[in-house]
Amino acid sequence: MVTRRNFIINTSLAATAVLALPSLAFTMNKKEIGLQLYTLRDELPKDVKTTLEKVAAAGFTTVETYGFSIKDQFWGLSPIELKKILDQNGLKAVSGHYNLGSFLADGNTTELLAAIEAAKILNSEYLTVPWIDEPLRKNIADYKIIANRLNQAGKACVNAGLKLAYHNHDFEFQKHDGITGYEILLKETDKDLVHFELDLYWVVRSGNDPLKLFAENPGRFKMWHVKDMDKKNAALNTEIGSGSVDFKTIFKEAKLSGMKHFFVEQENNYNPNPLESIKVSCDFISKNLI
Repeated sequence: MVTRRNFIINTSLAATAVLALPSLAFTMNKKEIGLQLYTLRDELPKDVKTTLEKVAAAGFTTVETYGFSIKDQFWGLSPIELKKILDQNGLKAVSGHYNLGSFLADGNTTELLAAIEAAKILNSEYLTVPWIDEPLRKNIADYKIIANRLNQAGKACVNAGLKLAYHNHDFEFQKHDGITGYEILLKETDKDLVHFELDLYWVVRSGNDPLKLFAENPGRFKMWHVKDMDKKNAALNTEIGSGSVDFKTIFKEAKLSGMKHFFVEQENNYNPNPLESIKVSCDFISKNLI
């Protein structure tokens, strides 16, 4: 018979063990496997409900949204309607990619405020900036302006109970007078206001090393995009574990990175189709990486 006293003692011992083994505690938190819903961009607009049911059935517990607009919201659904479907399937929208192009360009807050409101309704933790339009990133001065705008957006997010993150592609690693745009963003943003979502595929494809970024900027990469690279054609993605990105080595340094959440993403080259591909990726991660 389990008495209340024994329960308290056993619980205390378990808690002490976890505290004594911080790496174990970190590993336990990594059981959630997320999906960037852009992977299913052809399926979602046709049938959000059925598609999200299949996402949950594939083994995912968290998602990252994309495609929000003030006019169409999420594929014709309001944030409240989307939240209901997510809840019904045991899915949590931890993060969302929101286009803040107008805010980054001239400081217009219309899109930013709408994105914050949507993210709050979804009970998200992060509002993530997915892209910088090309005319806004020509040189060092441009990147410094972007960094300043990210700080402003980060402050607005914090005031709303959210966190701001920035997601990279490969263009950020192009050098401008000897320094990359990404280095400027890391240096010029407030680490308490602006977090980074590291797209591992784009880092590797640009010729850079995620582990070097972790070592030089410990704790700054709170989220990852786990996206594999086709072994024959680097321009193509593939299912996680089938490509050339060394995820096993990268995941070993998750704590150094500061990673709290990660999202599978595959933009092309599905085998045999997107819904089957995400299942293969989820299975590989659960068996080999976490």
